[in-house]
Amino acid sequence: MKKSAPVLFVEEIEPCMKFWTERLGFEKTAEVPDGDWLAFVILQKGSVEVMYETFAGAEKDFPALAEAARKGPTFLYVEVEKLEPFIKALAGVRVVLPERMTFYGAKEFGVTDPAGHHVIFAEMGAAPQG
Repeated sequence: MKKSAPVLFVEEIEPCMKFWTERLGFEKTAEVPDGDWLAFVILQKGSVEVMYETFAGAEKDFPALAEAARKGPTFLYVEVEKLEPFIKALAGVRVVLPERMTFYGAKEFGVTDPAGHHVIFAEMGAAPQG
């Protein structure tokens, strides 16, 4: 295996793309337009890659899986060097997991992207509680 990247299915890509590019510094590396909108996009920062595809795109690309694509949301777990810059960058975004320390030594914080997918950011190596 060489890599793995999630594909998140959404009604519209543009608000989600802004979430990753404007707040978190990702770059758009590929896109597939569908009229005036995007049907698919790849966003990347370093070795981390996230893909978004519209429900309409899923219906065209693989109709047998289109219904399953609508069942979301997806949960992403993203390991980061330091958590604090992500907490600041995501100020005002819906928090689903307030900052916490885990028994396994991760400091975590989670938000919801504009499409309702949950993204947990984790700084590993913190001292366990307890």
